Amino acid sequence: MLITVCVVAKNEENTLPRLLEDIRNQDYPVQDIEILLVDSMSVDRTRAVMEAFAKDNPQYRRVEVLTNEKGNLPSGWNVALRNYEGDVIVRIDAHARIPEDFLRKNAECLMGGEDVSGGPRPSLPEKDTPWQRLLLSAESSMFGSSISDFRRGKKKKYVKSLFHGAYRREVFDKVGFFNEELGRTEDNEMHYRMREAGYKLCFDPEIHSWQYTRSSLRGMMKQKYGNGYWVALTLKVCPKCLSIYYFVPFAFVLGILFTTARALLGKPRLAIMMWAAYWSAAAGMAWMAVRKEAKHICQLLLPVIFFLLHVSYGVGSLVGFLKMIKDWGKDK
Repeated sequence: MLITVCVVAKNEENTLPRLLEDIRNQDYPVQDIEILLVDSMSVDRTRAVMEAFAKDNPQYRRVEVLTNEKGNLPSGWNVALRNYEGDVIVRIDAHARIPEDFLRKNAECLMGGEDVSGGPRPSLPEKDTPWQRLLLSAESSMFGSSISDFRRGKKKKYVKSLFHGAYRREVFDKVGFFNEELGRTEDNEMHYRMREAGYKLCFDPEIHSWQYTRSSLRGMMKQKYGNGYWVALTLKVCPKCLSIYYFVPFAFVLGILFTTARALLGKPRLAIMMWAAYWSAAAGMAWMAVRKEAKHICQLLLPVIFFLLHVSYGVGSLVGFLKMIKDWGKDK
């Protein structure tokens, strides 16, 4: 089984070398591995890192560096889909790590009869410091992130979406390319189309990968804002590919606006109830997130970080909804 490994990267000169080393350490036969490295118009040394890897690793069936002129992630995946030759294509984020058995485990799952495979993808800190471990706690917590199976699932089952998935060629041949109008939710929309076409997404807990969490609070808030923004815009394109929990932060922001307005009118009861419930939940979930970790004073900030992430996501959704309404007005 020829496996194509696809990595799309933009300005990832710091993390990409570690992922490429992971790819080099795979225990799957090198003659059955094709590697496509897609550069999304990087302005750092990302392309140089890719070209050096291609030059230094002739042992693979094929290593090629491609250019994604449009620059966004879904267009980068489409560049790979137009150029790969494998029986299977595996999508790996440039900000990720994989164990040496990653390709082999996916191949075993697919050869067992599955069409799409993947597994848990917990987060890692870029550096082992108290602050970055704190950000990791926020990202890993169900309260700070989500209840998605790819973060913490432990049983083999069929799911709605996967991270770092492996796909038989026939799957993309049937469902087509990624929607390049979606900036963050292209996976949700694509996996929805796959399920509608009759394919099952197999979550196998034996298949592991990791994703680096953002190294700064500002970067994490920016990421959450973008996630919320694109979730809102995706409602116009594919409302059925999103679950209700994606909109909880948006409801929270609306709750803040509504209860604050009532409080300013001399009716603070709802505001008091909402904030009491929220901060109680934030404090409780913060304790759950760090209870087994070495204690550090910065962990006291975790409830505040939860709040900032929730608001960032919710404000992003609010802005996305406003843009969607504005665009609808233009369409009419």
